[in-house]
Amino acid sequence: MFGPFELKTQFIKIGDKKIHLLEEAGGFVRYRRDDVERLIKKVDGGKLLVIPTPATGYGVKLLMIFLREPLAVPPGESVEGFLEAPVDVEVRTGSLTIDRFVPCREKYALYGSVERGAIARYYVSSFTPNEPDSLGVLKVSVENPSGEWKGLDKVVLPLDGTPMYYSPDRAYYPMVRILLRNGGPEVNNTGEPPREGLSSFGPKRALPKFLMRW
Repeated sequence: MFGPFELKTQFIKIGDKKIHLLEEAGGFVRYRRDDVERLIKKVDGGKLLVIPTPATGYGVKLLMIFLREPLAVPPGESVEGFLEAPVDVEVRTGSLTIDRFVPCREKYALYGSVERGAIARYYVSSFTPNEPDSLGVLKVSVENPSGEWKGLDKVVLPLDGTPMYYSPDRAYYPMVRILLRNGGPEVNNTGEPPREGLSSFGPKRALPKFLMRW
């Protein structure tokens, strides 16, 4: 699903989408995906690279995942688990992007007030202790440093500049740490892989802390 593929006749399935590569005369390979077509000239060692990218969709900068069952964390405690998360897909030959698409159904919602809010990619997921069997995965550590119980009903993650990680069959956002502070949950995108053995796309860097005000 993700990674490098030989430029030869084959199908590549990603979510609800399917890429069709078809070898043609003259050393060309035809790329098809829905109504998108590209003609690729083959070279020795040339590959088609299929990689996950942040779920920006129509150009949004935030991903908002609502917890199907809101989480309650005792004072001074922390929990670690996983959320399903949407991703987009980019297809490259060398450094050239030849296609970008959303592999599954997309939804959007307003984060914040009508006057000051922003449109975000919207998703609903359960919080689970084990990695879900989904196309996209977000691993989170939720910490409550206060002296009272705290709740968490959603995770809002800025997408601009975040790296991505992947295995052949799954995409991963970087490890995210959430501090349940009195002023609102603080989201820390560490930029680090959620587990070992993953390939990466984008610079490995921590992003500025984001305070969930709403």
